[in-house]
Amino acid sequence: MGTWDTGPYDNDTAADFACTLDEAAPEERPGLVRDALARAVGTTGPLDAPVADEAVAAAALVAAQCPGGEPVDPVYGPEEPLPDLTCLRTLALQALDRIVVEPSEVMELWAGPDGAPWRAAVHRLQEVLQPRPPGKQLHLY
Repeated sequence: MGTWDTGPYDNDTAADFACTLDEAAPEERPGLVRDALARAVGTTGPLDAPVADEAVAAAALVAAQCPGGEPVDPVYGPEEPLPDLTCLRTLALQALDRIVVEPSEVMELWAGPDGAPWRAAVHRLQEVLQPRPPGKQLHLY
């Protein structure tokens, strides 16, 4: 697997996931995102890096549609429009919560000081996906 940076779409698996979304019929895209998140949540044993990478990419799509979310990577993220994915917010948060606990291959790969930017990016996604009481704004620094 090729990884070139720490963003949600900065690896081959996530870029391939974006291509899969672009090639799918518009009505199939939410199911593909949901399935990627559910695979991570449903893993009870060791979580393989490709499953985690796809789930992080899917979670980033959901977070992009939430208040405080960052736009999806314009180069490696999906190019085709996505419907409202905010109904997957809780599932996306559960997937990220699963990814950052052992046993998780991606956590092993991003352990140590070199992995701090990746862990921070995942933490930012978790913050955006957290439910907010009405009227509360998200401040990311």
